[in-house]
Amino acid sequence: MKTSPKSDLKWMRLALELARRGEGLTRPNPPVGAIVVKNGRKIGQGWHKKAGGPHAEVFALRQAGAAAHGATLYVTLEPCSTFGRTPPCTEAVLRAGIARVVVAMTDPNPKHAGRGLRLLRKAGLQVDVGACGAEAAALLAPFTCRMLRQRPFFTLKLGLSLDGRIADRTHSSRWITGPDARDAVQGMRRASDAILVGAGTVRHDNPSLWPRPDGKRNPWRVVVVRRGPLPLQAQIFTDERAARTLVAAPKGWQPACAQKIRQAGATVLELPKTRFLPTLAKELGKLGILRVLCEGGGILAGELIRAGLVDELCVFLSPMLIGGPVGAVGNIHWRLPQAPRFRLQQSRPVGKDLLVRLEPLEQPGSARTPRPTSGRSSQVGRTLRVSRTISKSYNRLKKR
Repeated sequence: MKTSPKSDLKWMRLALELARRGEGLTRPNPPVGAIVVKNGRKIGQGWHKKAGGPHAEVFALRQAGAAAHGATLYVTLEPCSTFGRTPPCTEAVLRAGIARVVVAMTDPNPKHAGRGLRLLRKAGLQVDVGACGAEAAALLAPFTCRMLRQRPFFTLKLGLSLDGRIADRTHSSRWITGPDARDAVQGMRRASDAILVGAGTVRHDNPSLWPRPDGKRNPWRVVVVRRGPLPLQAQIFTDERAARTLVAAPKGWQPACAQKIRQAGATVLELPKTRFLPTLAKELGKLGILRVLCEGGGILAGELIRAGLVDELCVFLSPMLIGGPVGAVGNIHWRLPQAPRFRLQQSRPVGKDLLVRLEPLEQPGSARTPRPTSGRSSQVGRTLRVSRTISKSYNRLKKR
């Protein structure tokens, strides 16, 4: 079958667009998109809409019907090959008579990685891997993180003034950033499975932490508290979604307050004081959460960085100066040689503000270097690097 790297990239990018429609809806499954193409024309498409429902490949093959025989299937993640809540997609692909399968990246789950591809090749299908591999790896980084580190992927979002302040001296932060940036944050909430804040944010801002509009999302709202009670009149305890609120607190925290929060329908999760945040991350992973969006405040932001739990840093930089004591990472500080460093991934204007997206650099011996949770934890970075290398090879072929 004649293939074209250029057309492969075109169709895979469309499949990735479909996959993104499922962000925030599929946990604990990854968001996946699929397209069936025959004679240069799309004849079927689909994306994974919710856990327990049909996978992207099934939707696409159903839409294509009998015309799928001899066609090419583009899918952003290796088709599943085992029985779970749904039958394996490899069987559906074989039944449909697909002749070629183009996959953006292999399954990061070590138990399944490559198995579906081997089954398809053994059945005589042409299988190609790597089209838009870097883009797929970025989209699936939360799923990869949970598979290999047994915890969610943490995105730390900060709205900062030019001098690095997240609020004025009265702790007022409404509004440092403009309406376009705030709309972008709502999109980040919809792509997340949990929104995380510290107790100070609840006390000072009384946020709802719910996406607007929610697009049928149903995220967890997680509050980290170390000491002192939380206001029981806060929105997160009194609105119709109180059952989606989780308070993470040290063991023995404020028994009377904890009891009233539970009576409101929320959950209080008591954790050991040592390794508090890493333990919370593990517990959130057990809930099937893939991506956590941390929205503040500064003390929690600094603690997450120090614990090595920030996988992505998104800064909305506002063209203003505030001054005062309310900094981006609270009172935490590092000596210059140990200061956490980041690699720039993207920068773009968002209304009057500038969005800067970064990933942490691992620094051996520094305070923020994550401790491996298993022998496989370093595979997260390796998976991303391999996918980028494969994607670059596709781009080189395209230019020939």
